[in-house]
Amino acid sequence: MDEIRFHKSSYCTDAHGCVEMGAARDAVQVRDSKEADGPRLTFGRNEWSTFVTQVKASGLPA
Repeated sequence: MDEIRFHKSSYCTDAHGCVEMGAARDAVQVRDSKEADGPRLTFGRNEWSTFVTQVKASGLPA
């Protein structure tokens, strides 16, 4: 898989562990910021897009 640059949410503070996401050409990966070399969840771009759309529709912060 391509080298992925991970990003934290703007809602994240250094005082708490955060979830980071990174996008590659064909997939999106999610990891725990406290364990950058730990396990990652991988989602297809369509699945990630559906997830983000549903979070936004729910009124929860994205």
